[in-house]
Amino acid sequence: MSKQIIVPFGPQHPVLPEPIHLDLVLEDERVVEAIPTIGYVHRGLEKLVEKREYTEYLYVAERICGICSFMHGSTYCEAIETVMGVEIPERAKFLRMIWSEYSRLHSHLLWLGCFGESMGFENLFMNAWRLREHILDELEATTGGRVIQGAAKIGGVRRDISSEKLDDMVAGLDAMKNDLHDLNNVFFNDSSVKHRTVNIGVVSKDEAYHLGAVGPTARGSGVPLDIRMTGYGAYGKVRFEPVVETGGDCYARCLARGKEMFTSIDIIKQAVQKIPDGPIEVKVTGAPDGEAYVRAEQPRGEVLHYVKANGTKHLVRHRVRTPTFAHVPFLVAALKGCDFADVPVIVHSIDPCISCTER
Repeated sequence: MSKQIIVPFGPQHPVLPEPIHLDLVLEDERVVEAIPTIGYVHRGLEKLVEKREYTEYLYVAERICGICSFMHGSTYCEAIETVMGVEIPERAKFLRMIWSEYSRLHSHLLWLGCFGESMGFENLFMNAWRLREHILDELEATTGGRVIQGAAKIGGVRRDISSEKLDDMVAGLDAMKNDLHDLNNVFFNDSSVKHRTVNIGVVSKDEAYHLGAVGPTARGSGVPLDIRMTGYGAYGKVRFEPVVETGGDCYARCLARGKEMFTSIDIIKQAVQKIPDGPIEVKVTGAPDGEAYVRAEQPRGEVLHYVKANGTKHLVRHRVRTPTFAHVPFLVAALKGCDFADVPVIVHSIDPCISCTER
């Protein structure tokens, strides 16, 4: 019997810019068990509801994660609106959906570049981030911010987009589709990429479901779970199908995100065609009294914002369940039995965001 050794992986390492620590129990070069440790960047954000008014706390919610900033902000707004019984204008719902899908595109392209870099695919990293710059340019042009948009507000959105600009955005996305096809073809048909991802980190459909996986990570194992299909916001006004892959390995999880970018483009184009005229916000007065939870589909999967209020300007409780937090058990299962050299690839395949996980 081989002797077992424990190798610490993180929290400071070249694989991820954020700190996650794994104690890897090895037999020779095989991972027998992975023991995760989180909490290195706990920021106490949920505690800040005691010091920030519920309207001011929106700026805190947007900073839970830079990549998912807009979706955190809009989901928090929707939770407060649910408590207060506020119905926002239809145009505001469509604008939120458009910016959410742009955020999904920028997140997936960021992930694709980082994933390629983890395998030494530097050219893929540069090309993915080159395309991501176009997405960030559009976010900046329409919201005023590249990373922290600040466009959502309780009662609607802060900015409108003109019809001419919406048409320009669609034209830009149509032009980008060819580049995305080329990028996906190079990546997913590359023999080296397949060697590092196919049959690596396999998690079955049943196991992924029972471990609570969400988003592309779950859909890569054949679980057809996409919160957008519930029709929240304006998603009930557009037609699309969630991208589901059945391989359950790193390759399937990557392929799900690669294909999902085209779904996001299609949703944006439908939204531009169907967006109604009208106001972009309603006036909200008073203070929330009650509790509510709202789910949304972030780039990494389902996020849940729970708020509890007592009729004062400060919330009693704000709780966030993020996708990466839900994926920690999934990651432990995916790592079990893999080769030590495949650990960085498997970790990247779930698209981890430790900033979201540790609040």
